[in-house]
Amino acid sequence: MMQIKLFSVRPDEQPAIKAYQEAHPDVELLTTTAELHPDTVTEAQGVDGIVIQQRSPIGGDASFYQQLHDNGLKQISTRTAGYDVIDVSLANDADLAVTNVPAYSPRSVAEFALMQIFRLLRHTVDFDRQVAHQDFSWNGLVSREIHSVTVGIIGAGRIGGTLAGLLHSLGAKVLVYDVAPRVEVSYVAEYVSLPELLAQSDVISLHVDLNASSTHLLNQAVFNQMKPGMLLVNASRGPVIDTPALYAAMDADTVAAVALDTIEGEGPLFAKDLSDQTITDPIVKEALARPNVLLTPHIAFYTNIAVENMIQIALDDAIAIIKGQDSPHTV
Repeated sequence: MMQIKLFSVRPDEQPAIKAYQEAHPDVELLTTTAELHPDTVTEAQGVDGIVIQQRSPIGGDASFYQQLHDNGLKQISTRTAGYDVIDVSLANDADLAVTNVPAYSPRSVAEFALMQIFRLLRHTVDFDRQVAHQDFSWNGLVSREIHSVTVGIIGAGRIGGTLAGLLHSLGAKVLVYDVAPRVEVSYVAEYVSLPELLAQSDVISLHVDLNASSTHLLNQAVFNQMKPGMLLVNASRGPVIDTPALYAAMDADTVAAVALDTIEGEGPLFAKDLSDQTITDPIVKEALARPNVLLTPHIAFYTNIAVENMIQIALDDAIAIIKGQDSPHTV
């Protein structure tokens, strides 16, 4: 019987794993809460396939990936859209295919980004903070209605395109920038150059993959091109923003407020209860101290449908590759 081991399994994933197991009695699914690293490589022994989900890099050198191959593995499947935790080139050199889940539920992230846009426009973060201290005044925090603002979306793939459609239906003016324009998005948004988007947008939402060209895509030079007092949402990957440059832009009043669902340095922190510990990471610590930063722990994807899709698609891909078939999600 084929055996597949899932790493970093959370309790909320178990129902989807159980359902998949019941639908595939010829496959045995094993789970562990451990992440995959060189010091946990023994967890990957004796199985036909592995599926991971983690924010910290796997690590290891060429010999680590070769060890996985020598153990009989043909693939590494991540049940996430991002795959930067895996050194794909080293994996491929060891004859290991790498797959991801590029479209588990575009609406999950798009709806979350829309919610954060509304929270920033309506100053709910400020009012929540005031009310918690029994301050019921308005303090001039006048909101803006969604149809009165221009929203720029950087990255109009499945998620960004879905967000564009939601915003269009609400009457917002939507600008998009993407290196690969799609006809269907052009019906609900206007494609413009990046400088045009930066100069015209009251709100910008980021929806790009993390790669060499998108790392620190938003840097000091880019922030200098934005409208004063703009609002920013990042529901993609933390390193897309040069965070110190963001803080400088906030100090200069270029960025009035930001909603960060992902941030540089989140790897050792997010998805953990650290309420009894002191946060030492300087970037995250400063985000927590700034009243105009709305920080959430990388939960934009976290819906019932998305969790089910991530399990199912990752396991489907793993089984296909183990059987010598192709996967449409090989990276």
